[in-house]
Amino acid sequence: MKEYYNMTVAGVNRNLPICPLNEKLCIAGFVIFGDVELTRACARDLLKKAPEFDLLITAESKGIPLAHEMAAQAGRNKYILARKAPKLYMKDPVAVEVKSITTVARQILYLDKLDMDAMKGKKILIVDDVISTGESLAALVSLVEQAGGEIVGKMAILAEGDAKDREDIIYLEYLPLFDSEGNAL
Repeated sequence: MKEYYNMTVAGVNRNLPICPLNEKLCIAGFVIFGDVELTRACARDLLKKAPEFDLLITAESKGIPLAHEMAAQAGRNKYILARKAPKLYMKDPVAVEVKSITTVARQILYLDKLDMDAMKGKKILIVDDVISTGESLAALVSLVEQAGGEIVGKMAILAEGDAKDREDIIYLEYLPLFDSEGNAL
């Protein structure tokens, strides 16, 4: 089986480890945690394609460095983070259930009432590292809509598998799925 998939995104080349999802299907692990060069480059290139926005929102956890860097490069002091568990500081948290391709169990994303209030009537840009099945994206859309925010765009660094055919997302590169031998499908 092939161990890595080589790709260039935002002018940065990386070898992505090929990881079995089940006995017939594999995915390439794309992780921006700790990769400052890649995160900065991807944030820069996504901002070039981004519509005008007031606030960014992402889901915990892999979207955090991207949203942080995009907010910093865009001169924003705040971005919204949908958490995987309610925190003590949260007042009247709102919850939405999500099933992600990279997580075994169902998850719930939570937003604090203050974050919900901050999005009301604002132009919201949803960002994530990879969009695959779209489940995490759908959960974020639901949270923004419940908050009364106006979704102006849905962006990701990579569109994985069939997500490349979606017309409602903006992304930098296509990431294929792989067979059990690590060959791109």
